[in-house]
Amino acid sequence: MLTFINWISVWAIPVIIAFVPLYAFAKKVPVYESFVDGAKDGFSTAISIIPHLVGMMVAISVFRASGALDYVISLFTPLVSWMGVPGEVLPLGILRPLTGTGSLAFTTDLIKTYGPDSMIGRMASTIQGSTDTTLYVLTVYFGAVGIRNGRYALKVGLFSDVVGFIAALAICLIVFG
Repeated sequence: MLTFINWISVWAIPVIIAFVPLYAFAKKVPVYESFVDGAKDGFSTAISIIPHLVGMMVAISVFRASGALDYVISLFTPLVSWMGVPGEVLPLGILRPLTGTGSLAFTTDLIKTYGPDSMIGRMASTIQGSTDTTLYVLTVYFGAVGIRNGRYALKVGLFSDVVGFIAALAICLIVFG
């Protein structure tokens, strides 16, 4: 099973990168011109999302500096420890919906401390790939296109992060446990 997962990991991205332009070419889409047009649009989008991005970064900094993150972690650590999940990965489940860079830094620290082949390293990597930066996505992308009422998207996004977190832990326990 592990050999099959490694094989998929090695070939998935190169196959997708080769498939997309070949498919577009077969459908007679001007591939290069479409790429250049998209890149031009990307600059204006980047400028328009800066205020939303700054606001989100300030909110995340306040959440971490106030001690709220540590308090939430202390509430859930006994529950995840009882289920056989190392408490060290719990902050990642909380950070990931908030900040991609912060969660990646935390994952990197866990891997440096415990090693990439440890259960904690594997769980951290799987959580990183199974969840998304929901609040960042809602703030930046919804702000860029002017969507003001994202409450349903927020509920679904956070629910999917919880499901992704739990599934990542369960799969790691099944495959590597």
